[in-house]
Amino acid sequence: MDDSSAHSAGKPMTRAVLYGLASLLLYFLLYLFEDSILAFTTRGGWYFIVPVAIAFIFSYAHGNFTAHFWDLLGIKAKK
Repeated sequence: MDDSSAHSAGKPMTRAVLYGLASLLLYFLLYLFEDSILAFTTRGGWYFIVPVAIAFIFSYAHGNFTAHFWDLLGIKAKK
């Protein structure tokens, strides 16, 4: 393996690991602060935005992890 292929494989690997760790951290924090988040979001009014924002954050982190993971495996969607 030459340097160019090792370097090109290293960046997606780093991103996959970082997004994977971010996903794990988000799930851990959600589990850890479950009661606080639930109490905060059940107040009514505009507080319904909080679970929607949490869902978008999870979707972003997990989606990027999954995309980089499949790229590392060489699996691409059909066009």
